[in-house]
Amino acid sequence: MKNTSRRNFLRTTVAAAAGSMLVSPAFAGMAFKKSPFKISLAEWSLHKTLFAKEMTNLEFPRVAKELGITGVEYVNQFFKDKAKDNSYLTELKNICKNEGVESVLIMCDGEGMVGHPEKAEREKTVENHKKWIDAAKFLGCHSIRVNAGSQGSYEEQQKLAADGLHMLCEYGDTQKINILVENHGGWSSHGEWLAGVMELTDHKRVGTLPDFGNFIINRQTGEEFDRYKGVELLMPYAEGVSAKSHAFDSQGDETKSNYYKLMKIVKDSGYKGWVGVEYEGSELPEKEGIIATRKLLEKVFTQLG
Repeated sequence: MKNTSRRNFLRTTVAAAAGSMLVSPAFAGMAFKKSPFKISLAEWSLHKTLFAKEMTNLEFPRVAKELGITGVEYVNQFFKDKAKDNSYLTELKNICKNEGVESVLIMCDGEGMVGHPEKAEREKTVENHKKWIDAAKFLGCHSIRVNAGSQGSYEEQQKLAADGLHMLCEYGDTQKINILVENHGGWSSHGEWLAGVMELTDHKRVGTLPDFGNFIINRQTGEEFDRYKGVELLMPYAEGVSAKSHAFDSQGDETKSNYYKLMKIVKDSGYKGWVGVEYEGSELPEKEGIIATRKLLEKVFTQLG
């Protein structure tokens, strides 16, 4: 099937499903009510719409509910100046309550390097994240997601990242908020490296957010860590899972990630909880891609039992 024809076929198929779901969001999840997993929505799935000012962060919970999803994972840059705005956070919290949507976590970017070689800079990064830990607590989230960026050798970066994470966890402990690290580029996308950082951090509040598709270690060379081995290595520390998607075949399966194999790894680890839809594709519009990913997860959950 030519790309154009395939794209049109997928749009037609997913759009039909979208229409039915928009009519009755409560129908979502009926086929897998006994599943140990719940589906959330990563706000980055709607980043094009948000950057285009076609929706706001305050509308995110409503849009998620319309798409048949009842958990939301915020991205801090879409309300970056509101972390300490009690009025704004109260409004957001009330919207979630009215929509029947649960705030799951806040993905934090642009707040400094957790594993910076200089101690003072690591401490500054910790201070920068504290407001997001406070906001996560207020909204009812269980975690924030941070980046474990650093500099130096493999082992040096592990130690530096662990030091910064441990400091963050100490503050997270005061608010009962977990500090999660996603495989998000560089050494963090190396499963063994990140698992080692978890062990070195050695704090009950630290954890991982395994992402199905973020295992590219070096974008220039294309070096990539095996995603299945990576998820397996990170799941013992997981407090969340990110189901990254880009494109789908005519059966509705993701073309780069075997969701059945990945979710079997997730289930076998003993994990129970939220699995976040994170659509980053271009073949389908954002909302249709989100629904396609959600429907794939529903299908996989049902098969796994």
